[in-house]
Amino acid sequence: MLEVINDFLSGKVLIVLIVGLGSYFTIRSRFVQLRHFFHMFAVFRDSLKGSAGQLSSFQALMLSLAGRVGAGNIAGVGIAVTLGGPGAVFWMWVTALVGMSSSFFECTLAQVYKRADGDGLYRGGPAYYIQHGLKLKGMAVVFSILLLVTYGFAFIGLQSYTVTHSLQNAFAFDPQHTGIVLAVLLAITFIGGIKRIASVSDLLVPIKTLAYIGVTLYVIGTQIEHVPAMLVTIFKSAFGLDPAFGGLLGSAIVMGVKRGVFANEAGLGSAPNVAAVAAVKHPGAQGVVQAFSVFLDTFVICTCTALLILLSGFYTPGFEGDGIVLTQNSLAAVVGDWGRMFVSVALSLFVFTCILYNYYLGENSLQFLTRNRAALMTFRGLVLALVVWGSMQDLSTVFAFADITMTCLAFVNLMALALLFKVGMRVMRDYDAQRRAGVDQPVFDSSKFSDLDLDLKAWPANPSADTQTDAQPQGIPAAQR
Repeated sequence: MLEVINDFLSGKVLIVLIVGLGSYFTIRSRFVQLRHFFHMFAVFRDSLKGSAGQLSSFQALMLSLAGRVGAGNIAGVGIAVTLGGPGAVFWMWVTALVGMSSSFFECTLAQVYKRADGDGLYRGGPAYYIQHGLKLKGMAVVFSILLLVTYGFAFIGLQSYTVTHSLQNAFAFDPQHTGIVLAVLLAITFIGGIKRIASVSDLLVPIKTLAYIGVTLYVIGTQIEHVPAMLVTIFKSAFGLDPAFGGLLGSAIVMGVKRGVFANEAGLGSAPNVAAVAAVKHPGAQGVVQAFSVFLDTFVICTCTALLILLSGFYTPGFEGDGIVLTQNSLAAVVGDWGRMFVSVALSLFVFTCILYNYYLGENSLQFLTRNRAALMTFRGLVLALVVWGSMQDLSTVFAFADITMTCLAFVNLMALALLFKVGMRVMRDYDAQRRAGVDQPVFDSSKFSDLDLDLKAWPANPSADTQTDAQPQGIPAAQR
């Protein structure tokens, strides 16, 4: 029953909403993701600069990539190719293209309505822009509860199971022992709060991403002469023009869009929670950075996995097996048995950073619902217990339930995005106008948006372009800063 409900909601309704609204945002914004494409790289470079005591835009990007770049980039792509053929890759690209626009607006709005939390840092996300932008506290509470249940609990247990059993298959490690070690490492990270989580992500995300891309590019390089033909196959299969995959046209579209959505998370309402923590000069800059995150996740990493599978010679139409096995065997077919071990290690890093990301989403939701310290410590304890328990349990039923709650989460976020789209457009136009005037790094002046419920500690009126980067949230003692 859960699978039937999930297939209907996530396989049909959600796909139409995400692709439809993403396309609408793209057209209305005059293709913001394409207009700012090369600008993304400049903003990414500038994001490396941070303010003392605050999280930089780069740290927020690494934390969002910790969640976006996960098992979906390995197992998810394998599933899409297995069930939808090569054409599924094309529809993943389409989903990412319109998703870049959705990510721009949801992360921009998260910055607009973020709040200084009293510790020199910021918090924000869909719950905050629903409450302060739409004045719908009940809807914001529902979103926070769904986010807490889905990411804070269910997905963490599933990821614990995934990584411990992958290491068992590759190295014969006992899942229970691996689960305990994983819980200890997570506990050490949790103690340091969001700053330590961001620091660990800073370290692990570039390592795991560059290592994985490097190995897959090596495989692609050894088969470079076949890449043009494979790209043609992808395009033909996407429209049912390749005889070998003609019967998979419907599956190619559904699986490509579905796996693309869940790989890059654009529009689902998860990434804005992380995007809001960064100290930036203008909300639009963080929107641009997070759009770049979607590009890197799908157009780079998912494409590398897809070409690895399709060029390896291991994949054949009608392949039966899970996505992880397909990716492991595809790499092993080219580089030898160590390829299976590499995929397991890469998956372990991907999942570890995903758990950190999911934990922060849960913590952010809990902090919106209550600032009680005991509640936070209880949540941390439950998460660690779930990691150990999840390492020994098959949580497929829990995952099916979490898929449904995540779909409901996306519905709430997409509704809020549609209702707040005019605000997002105002902020985007302000950003664009300053860039056209020759301002390299636009500055957000809250006095121009006095009709909005903004936190003036986060966005002071009439800011100085020279001092905005180093500004601390007002009202915070110097000792805490």
